[in-house]
Amino acid sequence: MHQIKVSPGILSGTVSVPPSKSAAHRAIICAALAKGKSIISPIDLSNDIKATIECMKKLGAQLELDGDILTVDGTNTFSVSDTELDCGESGSTLRFLIPVAAVGGTASTFIGHGKLPERPIGVYTDCLPPKGTDCITKGGLPLTISGRLQSGKYEIPGNISSQFITGLLLALPLCEGDSEIVLTSPAQSVGYINMTINIMRDFGVEIETTENGWKIKGCQSYRSRRFTVEGDWSHAAFYMTAAALGGNITIDNLSLSSAQGDKACIDIYRQFGALITEENGKITIRSGSLKSIEIDASDIPDMVPALAVAAALAEGRTVIKGAERLRIKECDRLAAMREGLSALGAKIRETGDGLIIDGVAELDGGFVKGYNDHRIVMSLAVAAAKCSGDIIISDMESINKSYPSFFEDYKMLGGCANVIMG
Repeated sequence: MHQIKVSPGILSGTVSVPPSKSAAHRAIICAALAKGKSIISPIDLSNDIKATIECMKKLGAQLELDGDILTVDGTNTFSVSDTELDCGESGSTLRFLIPVAAVGGTASTFIGHGKLPERPIGVYTDCLPPKGTDCITKGGLPLTISGRLQSGKYEIPGNISSQFITGLLLALPLCEGDSEIVLTSPAQSVGYINMTINIMRDFGVEIETTENGWKIKGCQSYRSRRFTVEGDWSHAAFYMTAAALGGNITIDNLSLSSAQGDKACIDIYRQFGALITEENGKITIRSGSLKSIEIDASDIPDMVPALAVAAALAEGRTVIKGAERLRIKECDRLAAMREGLSALGAKIRETGDGLIIDGVAELDGGFVKGYNDHRIVMSLAVAAAKCSGDIIISDMESINKSYPSFFEDYKMLGGCANVIMG
């Protein structure tokens, strides 16, 4: 792994964020479950998206990428009887495809890399075996499933990753009978679930929302179509932080009508004191006088690393709560941000489910660990806007998981970032 040296400097200009990884995963799977050819664009070939494409190929679908245009033909999906599905480090790929492979009756062994083999899958090992799918695991990956997923009533807790709910929503319409998902506690990350339902509707499948879950009619069919992937709000947060700390950045490919839960970041940065305007589909963020706020991150956990950087330089005490799931991501993101920002001179401490940050006027430079986590590396990089010296960040290649061209765009906006040997 290489390190990258990021020098102090203000970012300004116009940038396009990558297409939404969350939307792309869902669209690729829906297209691969449809008979006939779909066209999906634009596609940014991050490692996570590559994992979903390769897994759908293993399940029998035909997928071909030409530039940023992906052609998907699901005519032969589930034509294989057994396969191994390598999910890389992608939690979305793993949790979406366990029920999908099960509903197709494809005996599958799921493997992964990095922290993925340790991430929880117990929701499925609890609810799938009574519904026709055997699960063999020693607690994580590898996981081997066999049998065929059956319709019925699925009772699951709502305070789990929404990825489990999405996986069931994607698969259950293909069962012969009707199904129902009943939440035993309130749902978190509802925006991501709504995104799933919206994209499924685009591909011809209907889900009915109930008071405490969803009803899913069986014997439905996905229909092929053309699908445009919107810009990724979770990546907008890095630029919003950079702009709030002294820059002036326009993002030109975000949808203000998006179902992405991370769209909430626009309101949070306004609360911080950043100046944000919207015009002709473009969002411009300029620096303002940043003040501390309280943030409930239960629906937007991916935002926390970037928000923590803004909080470290906002006047007063910012409290971030509801982010306990960050402890089981690519790394323990709460601990990683506490350690990284502390190394740069921030006043920050962890709680069980978040961070308490007392703002300072400026950060120092220094060495920080990237923890092989794309969001940690990108968040710490934008902290350079208010640093007195260079930041050296390890594991810079981890950005390939979601945003391979991040440092190219960073430099295009006037930032100074140079790769150095690890």
